Amino acid sequence: MVRSLSNFFTGIMQRWMPDALIFAIVLTLVVMVAGVFGGDNSPTQMVRFWGGGIWNLLAFSMQVILSLVTGSILAQTDLVKNILRNLARVASTPTQAIVLMTVIAAVCFWISWGFGLIGSALMAREIARRVRSGQVRGVHYPLLVASAYSGFVVWHAGLSGSIPLKIAVDEGGAISALMNGSFIPISETIFSWPVIAICLMIVVTMPLINCLMMPAAADVIEFEPSDDDSSLLDNFEPNTPAEKIEHSRAPTFILGSLGAFYLIDMLANGGGFGLNAINFSFLVMGLLLHRSPAAYLIALNRAIQDVSGIVLQFPLYAGIMGMMVQSGLAVSISSWFVAISTEGTFTLFTFLSAGIVNFFVPLGGGQWAVQAPIVIPAAQALDVPIKNAAMAVAFGDAWTNLVQPLWALPMLGVAGLSLKDIMGYCTVMLLWSGCVFAVGIYFLL
Repeated sequence: MVRSLSNFFTGIMQRWMPDALIFAIVLTLVVMVAGVFGGDNSPTQMVRFWGGGIWNLLAFSMQVILSLVTGSILAQTDLVKNILRNLARVASTPTQAIVLMTVIAAVCFWISWGFGLIGSALMAREIARRVRSGQVRGVHYPLLVASAYSGFVVWHAGLSGSIPLKIAVDEGGAISALMNGSFIPISETIFSWPVIAICLMIVVTMPLINCLMMPAAADVIEFEPSDDDSSLLDNFEPNTPAEKIEHSRAPTFILGSLGAFYLIDMLANGGGFGLNAINFSFLVMGLLLHRSPAAYLIALNRAIQDVSGIVLQFPLYAGIMGMMVQSGLAVSISSWFVAISTEGTFTLFTFLSAGIVNFFVPLGGGQWAVQAPIVIPAAQALDVPIKNAAMAVAFGDAWTNLVQPLWALPMLGVAGLSLKDIMGYCTVMLLWSGCVFAVGIYFLL
């Protein structure tokens, strides 16, 4: 039944799923029309909302790009690649490959969504190379990459989760005022037992669903990824003083050591471990682990190529977000779910509303900025802990990322696949993980 369902959705996606840029353009038009007919705004107003919002996320966009780039650079170090290769040797059959890929992806995404996107894609490449055993056909590569992407559903409950990190530090502003200047430590969100239990439910059940979607042997698509560019340095002999410096470990090691000292000093003095600190940590580790500035630059060039597909999309989604917020559509969606909620159902309906809003505002921090002014007062009025309401939004954001093209692009760039190759499988994962999240959130948050 699961295989038939995945075949059904895969057929639909192969025929009807457009490129991610087209998806963003269509979404822009849909929101514009909805704002005119459902939000009592004129077409001129909606165009102004769109144009005025396009550049509103430049700072956050740069943080996101750096997360992806620094995570990719770290994933390309010899140490991390060797770890991935050794892990890939564990899988000797297609079923083992799917299970291993799903679990490793969840761990990588929990550590950092930037690291997870690239590290999981590299892991998929290694597994695709190694799963060869006698009469057993190789693993179905599109499903393997989709399994790698399925780990994304736990990112917002991990170390780089935007919402739990934002509420862990009193940054001032409107949202901080709603919380009366208080903050919620990550021990009560990321490391709380209900959140960990929900993540474990996903990690335990998702590999089974992914395995059940494996196609018949005749339909398996194998893929042999090309080698990376690091081999360009293997036989290079530096001659000039400039080349010797470029191929020496000293410059990046010294800079990385300075960065490590700064991080240790910051944490020792009570500094918050927010998104900037996460990015800085991966920058430092990448500098320390790459063998030279030349190697680091090769990894940087590849990382930038992998994220190139999403750079233009951030302004487009910022424009969509501008229309959603200024027209009142985002508030209307969230308010409607809040209005029908009770103390017992509040977190569940908040999760569902966050999943819907995420289609149009696929940025965790940006989505919290939209929903927090509605969710926090409602949670306080219903006597629901803010930490539970915040994590319900976080899980909703992570959930529908499975079918939000924006975040799949970096992984697909590394894997060498198109969006339509994996979206059918991701749709089945969306349905299953939605059920798991709903049960976990209703009974535990």
